[in-house]
Amino acid sequence: MNLINWTGILESLLFAAGDEGLSLKQICTVLEIEEFQGKEIITNLKSEYQSDEKRGLTLVEIADTYQLATKKDHAMYIKKLVESPNMTSLTQAALETLAIIAYKQPITRVEVEDIRGVKTERPIQTLSSKGLVKEVGRAEGTGRAILYGTTREFLDYFGLKDLEELPPLPDTIQDESLEEADLFFEKFQESLDTET
Repeated sequence: MNLINWTGILESLLFAAGDEGLSLKQICTVLEIEEFQGKEIITNLKSEYQSDEKRGLTLVEIADTYQLATKKDHAMYIKKLVESPNMTSLTQAALETLAIIAYKQPITRVEVEDIRGVKTERPIQTLSSKGLVKEVGRAEGTGRAILYGTTREFLDYFGLKDLEELPPLPDTIQDESLEEADLFFEKFQESLDTET
């Protein structure tokens, strides 16, 4: 495999890893290469990003992990995007995460990920920044993981007095039986859109 393919694969891996990044050891394990080869591929990808002014990303090393990040030169545009009123709608991932937290609270991020089957760090950050979920304590045991729950704003958006008014979940999950919960979250999304 030639060098360009290696850097492309590394770029894909780093994109998939997101904010958690990857250590040199993880990269080498996945690519089935030696550490010196991994370092060379990392250096080449970093060099490609730095030398090409048309690229919006760069490769950074934070706490012995490598991750993709946006270039500092573009910070003012990213700030505008984040502050834009059109950015208030929630992604499907955020809605799914919100539903799990609403019904299973208090719940840890790892428990949410077990239910969804994918990482939920970003959706939880989004929901926290919108004031829809918050830290409600710490789990017992090793690590004392953060427990998440919904907020008063969550109830306000849905027009609920309390969590007792959430649509009941069925004992067995079937597409038809989720319809009521789906409608509930559609209503939530609409209320978010009209707020802006």
